[in-house]
Amino acid sequence: MSEYKMPRGIVISGTGLWTPPEAISNDELVAAFNAHSEKFNRDNAAAIEAGEVEAKPFSSAEFIEKASGIKSRYVISKEGILDPERMRPYLPERADDELCLQAEMGLKAAKLALEKANKKPEDIDAVIVGASYLQRAYPAIAIEIQGALGIDGFAFDMEVACSSATFALQRAVDAVSSGSARAVLVINPELASPQVDYTDRDSHFIFGDVAVASVVERREFCNADTAWEILGTKAKTLFSNNIRSNFSYTARAADVDAFGPGKLFRQNGRKVFKEVCPMAAAHLESQVEALGIEPNAVSRWWLHQANINMNQLIAKKLMGDDATPERAPIVLDRYANTGCAGSVIAFNLHNDDLPVGSKGVICSFGAGYSIGSLAMEKIAI
Repeated sequence: MSEYKMPRGIVISGTGLWTPPEAISNDELVAAFNAHSEKFNRDNAAAIEAGEVEAKPFSSAEFIEKASGIKSRYVISKEGILDPERMRPYLPERADDELCLQAEMGLKAAKLALEKANKKPEDIDAVIVGASYLQRAYPAIAIEIQGALGIDGFAFDMEVACSSATFALQRAVDAVSSGSARAVLVINPELASPQVDYTDRDSHFIFGDVAVASVVERREFCNADTAWEILGTKAKTLFSNNIRSNFSYTARAADVDAFGPGKLFRQNGRKVFKEVCPMAAAHLESQVEALGIEPNAVSRWWLHQANINMNQLIAKKLMGDDATPERAPIVLDRYANTGCAGSVIAFNLHNDDLPVGSKGVICSFGAGYSIGSLAMEKIAI
């Protein structure tokens, strides 16, 4: 277990949220899914009757909302996803001398975060991109964004599934604390829709696309009116196969379909719920208590946005009867699960209203298992 109580004076001075212009409602998604299932069952009727092939089940908007709390999701390209003959987004390949799609998403969020923090690219010494999926192996998406912004420093990508944002923020805290960077730009461009199996009833509704970014710096260099001072960070990993994505370049060496069965996102939802909820609640409770803070003294919990039932259970364990949507905001109803970005979206949308002196915690958890969190206090500059 990694728990770090750094010297006071490191802050998140600004965040940015970029939302794709296209959204897909549950009804739209279900219509495409059911049309695909109906065609599959019709085309394979004889094999299904003989017990050689399993019939495709049907989905419903009511099932999706009850199971997850998701009502809609934003995506880069909706047309292909809603085509029963395609069932995946259409994202044309770009030339090597063009900005890649994930870098473009991250760049938009980064500019918003810099504006909120009153920072210019020359004020930044490092760029970290953390995401559940990366568009390519190299060159790093972070270095591409660094080049587009004209930042003189260093940059790298990292991936810890849905904890990538909080783990990346902790690496930024480490860099600023050690003096290797004055300010770090953390970017989380979640291009998740290409990794969704839109023909799978249990997961076709889960993910959406989005990009968020955060500026981490020393308090004395902060130009914003208010900021969130980081009181402590905590990280935990524990190996589990219950959330997995086996997509890999090694598929060509194994002579298998890189996008075949088991190669896209999959999870054992019941086990994840049963195991991660108590793990996350205990992680958060122990972190704030180690900092001398009672859980009920935390004004806001910006939790990972994967499943509303998980969030409500974790919030209940932490706050008891005081658990409310105001204290643990939900954004997954319209953004869906956005990988590592969800808790930062919640923070971005639900922190300005809190007064100076308020305490809050950003937390994400996911495959690995992995859990990352940052305890913070709002300060005036």
